[in-house]
This record gives sequence, C-alpha cells and structure tokens, in this order.
Amino acid sequence: MTKTVVITGASAGIGRATARAFGARGDDVVLIARGRAGLDAAAREVEEAGGRALVVPTDVADHRAVEAAADAAMQAFGRIDVWVNAGFTSVFAPFTDITAEEYERVTQVTYLGFVNGTRAALAHMTPRDTGTIVQVGSALGARSIPLQSAYCGAKHAINGFTSSLRTELMHQGSGIRITVVQMPAVNTPQFSWVLSRLPRRPQPVPPIYQPEIAAAAVVQAADHPGRKQYFVGASTAATLVANKFAPGLLDRYLARTGFDAQQTDEAEEPGRGDNLWHPMDDDTDHGAHGSFDQESHRRDPQLWASRHPALAAVAAAGAAGGAMALGVRRRGKR
Repeated sequence: MTKTVVITGASAGIGRATARAFGARGDDVVLIARGRAGLDAAAREVEEAGGRALVVPTDVADHRAVEAAADAAMQAFGRIDVWVNAGFTSVFAPFTDITAEEYERVTQVTYLGFVNGTRAALAHMTPRDTGTIVQVGSALGARSIPLQSAYCGAKHAINGFTSSLRTELMHQGSGIRITVVQMPAVNTPQFSWVLSRLPRRPQPVPPIYQPEIAAAAVVQAADHPGRKQYFVGASTAATLVANKFAPGLLDRYLARTGFDAQQTDEAEEPGRGDNLWHPMDDDTDHGAHGSFDQESHRRDPQLWASRHPALAAVAAAGAAGGAMALGVRRRGKR
C-alpha cells in the first residue's frame, strides 16, 4: 500500500537518500527543506525511482511554515502516514567562538525544527489515530564531543523531547508511534557548507558511513516503529557503551583527540559560504553525498542486526558459546 511520507531536510544528505528510498517503494514523498535546486533534484530522483513527489520549500525553524507544509501534503495526498525529521544545521567552533545569534539559530533549526515537525505531524495523524514519526538522531545526542556544542545540545534535547512525548502517547493509548534512529558519522554535504571557524576543513569523525545506510535504517524504523530507538553503525553502539561505563575516561580521550579528528589536513578556504542563515543548495544541487566517498562504508552489520534480531541473537549466542568452549579447552590444557 502506498504511503505518504513527509521528510524534512530532504534536499541533501540523509534526508535526500531517505526520500529516494521511500520513492523506490512507490510512496508519495513530500520534500521539505530550504534549497530549491536541491529539492527539485530530490523530486526528480523520487519520481525516477517510482514514487510521486511534492516540493514544499520551508524553513523548519518557522512553525507556521511547517504547519503550512503539512497542510500542503494533506491537500496533495490526503493523509500523512510517516513523518521523518532530518533537517538540521550546525556550527563547528569552540563554544566561546559561537555568537548568541548563531547558537540560537542552530537550536531553532536542529531542535525546534524537530518539535515543529512533530507537532505538525500529530495534528494530522491524531484524527486517524495512526502514523509514525521518525526522528533522525545522532550518537552525539548521548555522547557530546568538542567543537559541536550547539548541535550536541540540540540532539540531546531531541532525545529528551521524544522520550517525553512517547510516554504521553502510551498513556493515551494512541495508535501513533514515534522512534529515533541514532546515526554515526555520515558522508553528507554538511561538511562542505557548515559554518566553521576551525583552521582546517571540517570532517566527520571516522568511521564514516554513506547516507544510503542511514536511509535504510530510517525506512526500517518507519516500518517497525515499536522500538524506542535504532542504532546505525557499530561505532554508535560502541560510543554509547563506552559513555555508559567510562564517561570520564571518554571525556579525557575526546579532549585529547576530538579537535584533530574533526579536521582534515587541508586548510579551510577563506570566505567559504555556509548554510546557517541561507541555503547553499538554492541554486546548485549538492546531492546526498559529501566529499568523503573513498573513506565511507557502504555496509553496516549493526543495521543487519536490527533487521534480523533473531538471527543476530543466534549468532551472538553461537559466538559466546564458541568463546566459552575455547576457554574450557584452554583451561583443560593447563
């Protein structure tokens, strides 16, 4: 059955790859972002993949504009089955080098953009008592790193907001589901257009994954929203485990390595534009991928485990059994 899927941040990166993935299933896809060229290119890809597309240029920081975009989706397709919040912006700089206005802007887009999208989705899902909201989260929403305080703060806020709303929906006995997909470092264009005050070009912290991996996880979460959250990338799971059991040690490690790990060896281009206040893909499409294709993974065992939990459990049990047997044999030889 064809679904109507609304995606914010749909002109590039994870949102763009997710739009293609839903289009390939024949879904109706509503594309929300600021950049017109990116949106138009995304619409063509959705339609070439087999879906129908509706372009609605919108700044997600404006709640009235987001509500109008939701109304446009309803007018075009009659309902909203899935709403994916993926839009964001950021600043790469030490906290003291970020102005109050810049910090506020990142928060408005990256956190309140999700709140605005969720509110608009609920307004149209509640009368039917059905629908799914997928929040594109990040490992940085549980484990902050230096140089991205505004982004990390927003992603933490998304987790808190979503958990609160989930319990309210459960209390109401609602048929609407909400889940979070916690992402690793992903090869998106953001590193070429993010506002940066670093001396060298910003980069995602390896290991890096292609946006199609992230998109597949979003589709999986939309189809199976009963879980509170999904983890993409073994690095995400490892980071969260390390933060749970050794947060102080991780603080010291990130203080020592986190600055260099987020910069390439190339000097930053003086006067390079950024997308904090204005879109960088309004006139030129940048696609879903960033400039780190050679370093990026195209497969993710963690995603496979999410799709096949029973098989993953069997494999884990087998590995544990094998390790125990090996230990027994070793002890027997002593």
